[in-house]
Amino acid sequence: MDFEEVDAEKNAFLVIKRVLDRGNTPDIKWLLERYGSQEIKKVVMTTRDLSRPTGNFWSIVLGLPPDKVLCLQKPYSPIHFGLSS
Repeated sequence: MDFEEVDAEKNAFLVIKRVLDRGNTPDIKWLLERYGSQEIKKVVMTTRDLSRPTGNFWSIVLGLPPDKVLCLQKPYSPIHFGLSS
């Protein structure tokens, strides 16, 4: 994906995820100015695509309880064929 061709509004969720995971300080400042902390909180709370260290960092920075951050939760693994764990 060519970054120059990404629509920052249409693809806001993707842009926020990538900047949170890989951005530097100027990128984060741009992110906050562009989307605001509430929109960033929504992404942090609803995506499993962030790394655990990134999710943990942003939960602290944004004041989110870790149990509300999906990427910090234990992955769902269904039990097949009536077997119990």
